[in-house]
Amino acid sequence: MDIHRSRFVPYPSSAINALAFSHTQSGEDNEDPECLRLAVGRSNGNIEIWNPVNGAWLQERIFYGGKDRSVEGLAWTQELDEKDEQGKTVPGRLRLFSIGYSSSITEWDLATGLPARHSNGNHSEVWSFAAQPKRKTSVKGSTSVDSDAQQSLVAGCADGTLVLLSTADNELRFDKFLSRSSTKKARVLSVTYKDRNVVLAGFADSMIRVFDTRNGSVLRNISLGSGPPGGPKEILVWKVKCLSNGDFVSGDSTGDIRIYNGKNYSQTQRITGHEADVLDLAVSRDGSMIFSGGMDRRTCFYTCNKKGGATRGNREEKWRKVSHKRYHDHDVKAMATYEGNKLSVVVSGGIDTQPVVAPLRQFGKELSRSLPALPHAPPLLSAPDARLLISWWNCELRIWRVKTQQDGTEKPKVVARLALQGDENITSASITRDGALLAVSTASEVKLFQLTEPKPAAGSSLRIRKLELPSTTGARLVRLVANGKWLAIITATDDVYLARIIVSDDTTDRPRALHPLVHLHRLPRDNTQRDSLNGPWGHYNRSITHAEFSDDGAVFATADLAGYIDTWVVEGHEDSTAPEVDIDQSSSSPVGDDEADDDEEIPTERMSFLGQRWIRNPSGHLLPRLDSAPLLLSFQPGLEGSTPLEPNGNPAVHPTRQNPHPRSHDIPSTEHTLLLVSAEHQLYHFEVLAGRLSEWSRRNPKSSYPSQFRRLDNPTKGCTWDVTEKHQRVWLYGEKWLFMFDLAHDLPFPGSVEASNLAIGVEDQGMAVSKKRKRASIKELSRKSNSGAGGAVPENENLVTKLRKFNSGPSDESVKATWIDLNNARGAAESDEDFDDKQQALATIRRSAGQDGVSFASNRLANGDSLSDEKDAGAGDQSEDVMAQRKSGPEPWWHTFKYRPILGMVSIGGNGLPLEVVLVERPSWDLDLGPRFVGSHE
Repeated sequence: MDIHRSRFVPYPSSAINALAFSHTQSGEDNEDPECLRLAVGRSNGNIEIWNPVNGAWLQERIFYGGKDRSVEGLAWTQELDEKDEQGKTVPGRLRLFSIGYSSSITEWDLATGLPARHSNGNHSEVWSFAAQPKRKTSVKGSTSVDSDAQQSLVAGCADGTLVLLSTADNELRFDKFLSRSSTKKARVLSVTYKDRNVVLAGFADSMIRVFDTRNGSVLRNISLGSGPPGGPKEILVWKVKCLSNGDFVSGDSTGDIRIYNGKNYSQTQRITGHEADVLDLAVSRDGSMIFSGGMDRRTCFYTCNKKGGATRGNREEKWRKVSHKRYHDHDVKAMATYEGNKLSVVVSGGIDTQPVVAPLRQFGKELSRSLPALPHAPPLLSAPDARLLISWWNCELRIWRVKTQQDGTEKPKVVARLALQGDENITSASITRDGALLAVSTASEVKLFQLTEPKPAAGSSLRIRKLELPSTTGARLVRLVANGKWLAIITATDDVYLARIIVSDDTTDRPRALHPLVHLHRLPRDNTQRDSLNGPWGHYNRSITHAEFSDDGAVFATADLAGYIDTWVVEGHEDSTAPEVDIDQSSSSPVGDDEADDDEEIPTERMSFLGQRWIRNPSGHLLPRLDSAPLLLSFQPGLEGSTPLEPNGNPAVHPTRQNPHPRSHDIPSTEHTLLLVSAEHQLYHFEVLAGRLSEWSRRNPKSSYPSQFRRLDNPTKGCTWDVTEKHQRVWLYGEKWLFMFDLAHDLPFPGSVEASNLAIGVEDQGMAVSKKRKRASIKELSRKSNSGAGGAVPENENLVTKLRKFNSGPSDESVKATWIDLNNARGAAESDEDFDDKQQALATIRRSAGQDGVSFASNRLANGDSLSDEKDAGAGDQSEDVMAQRKSGPEPWWHTFKYRPILGMVSIGGNGLPLEVVLVERPSWDLDLGPRFVGSHE
C-alpha cells in the first residue's frame, strides 16, 4: 500500500467553551446510569455528545451549529420520575440547553439533534446560566407534581440582569427578573445555585451577590476588593461553585481561589494557585477536592482535611494546594465532573480543542487520558478514479487533485472551493467514484452539484453546477452510489429517502433527479424501552449514525446507536424502455414492502424507477444486533470483473389489463459482505443476502484478535479495502493507529505457539520482526483503569511505591496478622486479559471442519509479534525457521502507530491498480491557537 502522508489539508481548530455531564452522581441503586452523557460545546457552534460507557468514551452524536453561533455554556435538566404500567419507576426525560452570544437560551432535541425551542425575554446577551438542582425524593420515594418541582434555569446577562426561566410543561419561557441592571451594568460572568432557592452570581465589578429566587431579594453582597497593584482595578469573578456542605468557592482574574462560609458568607481562605485568571472550577461530590483551570494552562488540585472541611467553626486553614499539572497547551476554559460507583472523572477542555479526562477519586493513582480532538466521522472523501480529495469544515468545502507518483513531487492543487449559502454547518457529504456528482447536506437543506473537467485552455479548476433536487429538508447523512444513480438522504428524524438520478451518456446533458423521493421503512423494533433518553418524546438510541451503498448500488444498509442494522435491496433490472417513475396506488401491503414481518396492512405506494424498486432485504431480519454502538459500516468491494452480467431490462415483464404495473421480483444473486466494527472493537463480517455472519467471523471470535488491537483505547474511525485474488485486506484506522486484517486468512489464537510471544514492537519499516525486549510485564499490562481515565500509574513512576493494608484479623491473638498488598489486589481485579474459552473452543471446531484458513492459523507467526532476546539467544535456528515461514505467505494482520493524529484516510487511484491512499494528519503543534499566556518562569 502506497501512502501519501498529507498535512496540506486544513481543518481549523475549534476551542472547547463548555462541558456538562447529564448526571453528577450515581443513581439510587449506586450504579452509574446507562444514560450518562457528556456534552461538549465548541466555538464553531457544534455540540458533541460523548458516551463514557466502560471508559470507552465514544463520540455518539454531533449537533451541528452554524456561523457565529459559538456555544458558551451548557446545562442539563431532568424531568420528574414517573411510574409505568407495572409500577416501576421510570427516570425522567433529560433536556439539554445551551447559550452563545445571544439573548436567548436554546433547548436541543436529543433525538433529532436540532434546536427544539428558544427562550424569549426583554434582556441583553446571556453570559452565564445554570440549572436548578433536582428536588430530592421523599422517604417514600415520591415527588410532588407541582410546578415548583421542575428544574428552573437562571441566566446572567451582559448588563447585570439576572433572569429566571421556567421549564415546566415541556416549555422554556420567561418567569421573572431576579435583579435589574445596575448603574455600573457589570456583566454576570458566572452563576450557580447554592440550593433550590438561593443563587450565587459572580460579577465583573469585584462582587459576588447572593439572591433569593422566591422573592428576588439580595441576601448578601460580597466584595473581593480591588485588583493587584499595576493591574485592573476590578476583579472578574469568572466562576462560582458550591460545595456539598453549603460552603462555596470562587475563581477570579487574580489567579486566586477563595473559599466562603455558606452560613454567614464570609471568606474563610484564599489560595493563590495560578499565575493568571482562573476560568473554571470543579468540585468533588463530598466537597473534599477542588480542581481549577486557568489561562496559564495549569490544572490545579486542592484538598482539605475532611474533619476540618466538613465542620464549620474551625478557623485554621483547612484547604491546601496539592499539585498542578499542564494537561493542555492553551487556556483551560471548561471543567466538569462526574463521581459515581465506577466512573469517577474530571474532564477539562479549552482552546487547544482536546478534552482531557483525569481521575477524580483515584487522583494521583491513575494517569490522565486525552480524548480525540478530531471528529469521529472523518470530514474527508475521495473520488478514486478522478484522483480527487474532498475535505470540509463549517460551511466551506475544498476539492484537491492528487497527482500520481510518476508526475514527480508536484504538490496537490486546490481545483475547487465551495462555500454554502446560509449559516448552517455541513453535516455530511458524498461523491461518486468518478467525481462527477457531489452531494452536500446541512441541517436545513441538501444540495447536489455536478463537477466537470475544464476545457484544455481554461486552467485546472473544476466547473461546478448546482442541480435541482426534489424538495427536502435538511439531512444528517447523504450517500451517493458509486455510479451516481441513487442518492440516499437520512433526515434528522431518521427517515430514509432515496432519489433516482438520471445520468446521460451525453456530457452536455445535466444529470437530473426524478420526482418524488422514495421512502424506505426500517424494520420495526422493540421500542418499549423507557429511560432518560428514550420514550414517547423520541428514541435517541435509534438515531442512524452510519449508512452506505454497496459498490454496485444493489444493496443499501444503515446502522443506529442501538446496534440494529437495516438493509434494503434493489428488485428488478434497469430498463431504459420502462417509465421513469411508475407509481402503483391501487394495492395495499405491509409497512415498507411484502417482505415485512408485521401483519398490519395499510395502503402504500409502490414506486418503480426504470423498472427497479427498493424492498427490504428478505433476510434482513436475521442480522443480529451488535453488542454496542457501531463505529464503522462498510461494504467489502468485489473483485474487478467478478460481477455477473445483468440482463438488459426485464424482458418477461409486460403490463396487462389485470396488472397495469408489473414488476420483476429478481434480487441480486451475488452475495454482498458487510463489515461493522462495534464500540467494543468487535468485528462483524456479515453476508447480507443470507442474513448471517461470514465464515471468517465465525472462525475468528474476539478472543483471537491480536492483543494490540484489543488494547486500543481510541475508537475506529474508518477503513479502506484492498481486495485481490490473493488477499482480502481491510485497513482500519483510528486517531493514533493503523491496523490491517486479511479476511482471507484466520488469526492465530492467543494461546497458540505463534501468538505466545507478545507483540510490543511497532514495525515501521517493511515486514521485519521486532527484536525489542519486552519491557512491560504481564502484571503492568493488566493495570487497567475502571474509573474512566487512563491506566494506573506504573509502579516505577508512582510516588507511593508500597500501598498495604494491615489486616489484624479476629480478636483471637493466636491468629497471625497479615499485610494485604493493595496494588496486587487491584491489578488482579482490573485485569481484562482473559478471553472467552467457549468462543475459542467453538472457533477451533469450526476451523478443524475442513474450512479455509486453517493452515494460516496454525503454522505462522502473526505480524507484529516480537521474539524475546532470550529465545533469540537459545534458538537461532528456530528463528530462521520462523522467518522462512513468515516469508512463505501473506500476513493475517499488521499494525503501526506511526501516524497521528489521523483526520482521515481515503483511497486514491482507479480499479486494477495497487492500493494508494491519502492519509491526512493534523498534529497539535500545527494548529493556529493564537497567542497564549507566558508565565514568569518561561
